[in-house]
Amino acid sequence: MAARDETVTDEEVAELIVGCARRDRPVFQRLYERTAPRLLGCLIRILRDRALAEDALQDAFVQVWNRAGQFEAGRGSAWGWLIAIARYRAIDLRRSEGRRPAGTGMPLEDIAADEDSVDTSAFGLGERATRMLSHCMGALQPRQRDSIVLAFQGGLSHAEVATEMGEPLGSVKSWIRRGLVALKRCLES
Repeated sequence: MAARDETVTDEEVAELIVGCARRDRPVFQRLYERTAPRLLGCLIRILRDRALAEDALQDAFVQVWNRAGQFEAGRGSAWGWLIAIARYRAIDLRRSEGRRPAGTGMPLEDIAADEDSVDTSAFGLGERATRMLSHCMGALQPRQRDSIVLAFQGGLSHAEVATEMGEPLGSVKSWIRRGLVALKRCLES
């Protein structure tokens, strides 16, 4: 297994996904070994339950194996693709388990303030990109930032974010959409 502190680049992950699309089992094993620890950390953060996170991780890798041919490097990062699959599996699993949203009961300020604890360098981002992301998140309007943090870091659906914030669903969707557009613009500048 790879060393715990070793950064796995997006390019390496993309190559491994392409190998999985060719149904190459040793490549799939390598993808799992290189990415599972980081993805499990994300899932534990979302689900706040290690056993449930491990179930979500297994489900996510089944989907990665079945959908590897759908990955298009030109549409986004390989890490982003993997994280999205894992995140959606976590949300689906939590719903099927009848669990309350991960953020429920945790003060919104604590979740939003916790954004600095995310180790973005683990996902192939360098120190400069990590600082830039932090800067751009800080430049968002508070409701946009809180909505994005709850959705993408907290693993909540838009409806769950609306409930958590006590705001209308349409407003939350708009804040997330406009916040993501603003983040993209900021990161591209």
